[in-house]
Amino acid sequence: MPISEAPEGRLKQFKYRGRDASVRRQQRVTVSLVLRKAKKHEQVLKRRNITSCSSSPSCETLAKGEFQSVSLTLDEIVNGVNGTDPDLCFQATQAVRKILSRERNPPLKLIVDAGLVPRLVFFLKSSLYPGLQLEAAWALTNIASGPSELTQAVVEGGAIQPLVQLLTSPNMVVCEQAVWALGNIAGDSTEFRDLVTSSNAIPPLLALVSPTIPITFLRNITWTLSNLCRNKNPYPCAQAVKQMLPVLLNLLQHCDTEVLSDACWALSYLTDGCNERIDLVVGTGVLPRLMELMTSSELNILTPSLRTVGNIVTGTDQQTQMALDTGMLSVLPQLLRHPRSSIQKEATWALSNVAAGPRQHIQQLIDQGILPILVAVLKNGEFKVQKEAVWAVANFTNGSTVDQLVQLVQSGVLEPLVDLLTVQDPKIIAIILDTIAYILQVAENLCEKEKVCILLEDLGAIDKIEALQLHENHHVSQVALNIVEHHLLEILLSPEDD
Repeated sequence: MPISEAPEGRLKQFKYRGRDASVRRQQRVTVSLVLRKAKKHEQVLKRRNITSCSSSPSCETLAKGEFQSVSLTLDEIVNGVNGTDPDLCFQATQAVRKILSRERNPPLKLIVDAGLVPRLVFFLKSSLYPGLQLEAAWALTNIASGPSELTQAVVEGGAIQPLVQLLTSPNMVVCEQAVWALGNIAGDSTEFRDLVTSSNAIPPLLALVSPTIPITFLRNITWTLSNLCRNKNPYPCAQAVKQMLPVLLNLLQHCDTEVLSDACWALSYLTDGCNERIDLVVGTGVLPRLMELMTSSELNILTPSLRTVGNIVTGTDQQTQMALDTGMLSVLPQLLRHPRSSIQKEATWALSNVAAGPRQHIQQLIDQGILPILVAVLKNGEFKVQKEAVWAVANFTNGSTVDQLVQLVQSGVLEPLVDLLTVQDPKIIAIILDTIAYILQVAENLCEKEKVCILLEDLGAIDKIEALQLHENHHVSQVALNIVEHHLLEILLSPEDD
């Protein structure tokens, strides 16, 4: 049949073109959620408070003197903790703290099984004995640093509320230890996070932040705040988020690397979700500072700031546009060339989120000179980065105008795509074949299919696509068959030159 419509009118009949931007964005978000599950660059969920005494020589088993370094047996510790003599309570609790603070294999479960947690929680309330409060809080901090069942023992022992009360202790060391313990509890699960929040921990926690606070204390507060922002299903409650955001924004101005890192991680957790959650963060005006932090030479700052911006551009077109207006595309090129593949991958994922947007976003990618860099990543990146780049190309293709698609082809994108047709990942092969099929269909509408076919033949794509008809993956073989039948038969059936 003759083509009776302009090429752009016909485009809506092709794959993906019937989908509006919101549907393409949902596909983008779904992919991003899968990607995030593989990210391993986050700070630890829990931390144990280790001191120099933990490195003192100690035997590996009870039979050889588990408690030798504290000069008390387990029975003596149990009796002391459960006794009424304040001095003996202190000595026994300190002994518990010391053996739980050693670096290797502390007997966390042994102390829990000995039934000491309730008494340690009781000692948190001993305001007349701040030394005892500290030792008890320290021991509970280390127990809560263990597996979930041990953290649960601390929670069921009633530790959260007295720990929250210690956030207003006049003794700064006791107060800091309470912050640490609550951070371990909150980092364990959404359930325990919400228990800490519902115990009204956030206001006194935020009140501790001041210009005069010791830096080690501020680091612990920021890390605990990040754990209160972590996890979803459910997300942290909106009220808690609104309470924390102004302080997190303030912490982003700090000069300390650890404070900056944990503040950025907190924001990355808060933006890892629905558009309303992203709005809460973007509404603080944080984007300019995030762009600055994305240029940091410190990996533990660069990674979470880039993750946060990547999360933001999984949101609405307006949210993505705000990131673009703040200079995201001027920062991405250097990150796409970063010496660490983990940063390249994260940056390429963020780029694919932008490419999944409307045509004006795609045009900004072109105007910023991103296409040659994207092609270079496809050619030279590690495979995990190349996979993200394939998604970026697919998203670009799905949302572009004809002119934008022509510029993509002219950038040399077909050569690295064809080279990747031999990888062992059926999903990536299928995405590449879908992209090539779409490009061929548009070329046919423009009466330029012969040129594209010749280009594909020169790149060795014809033989690869023909061979893929026999691929064990049904979708791959079917797409390859469709390309051959609808676009390549003339080339395959034409007689070879003498």
